[in-house]
Amino acid sequence: MSNLEGDTSHDAGSDRELVQAYMRRRGEQEFRVLYRRHTPALYRMAYRLAGAAAAEDAVQETWCRAARSIAQFEWRSTLLTWLTGILIRCCRESWSSNVGVLTLPVDAEPEEPEVENYTAIDLERGIEALPPGYREILVLHDVEGFTHAEIAKALAIMPGTSKSQLARARRALRQRLESRTTLADGEAAS
Repeated sequence: MSNLEGDTSHDAGSDRELVQAYMRRRGEQEFRVLYRRHTPALYRMAYRLAGAAAAEDAVQETWCRAARSIAQFEWRSTLLTWLTGILIRCCRESWSSNVGVLTLPVDAEPEEPEVENYTAIDLERGIEALPPGYREILVLHDVEGFTHAEIAKALAIMPGTSKSQLARARRALRQRLESRTTLADGEAAS
């Protein structure tokens, strides 16, 4: 089961019931349950997509936008998929306000790296350095466990686009990790 389906202690029907109750009464209690249920996953994604400094703001803005537009949600996906789409738009807006987004060349096909040589910190730094579009797909698919169909719904793209972006993101991450290992090996030899 992917994380888009949310916590296993509830089902999509209960999300729908809570949303309907919230819309009828604008009840704080129903909103609070939804917030507590989905915020941990949203924050984890925002942290990986936008970094610690922007994650909290992105999640807060996601919930503000969701509260304003919940009546237009058509339940063609899970609530968390819909919220993820809003979160990603918030993160993108944050990126567009930042100058100098790092882009990495992805033309050369690197050799397969030895993954066991990389630490979690190396991987986190490598993911942070990816261009935003690559980082989105890689985090959603490889870290959060979303399917390409779920990513396509959340990002309003075709599943094939998700697949090709993931391949490019993985290639760029490998290149980054290999160049980091090469630099570390060179420093150790000096």
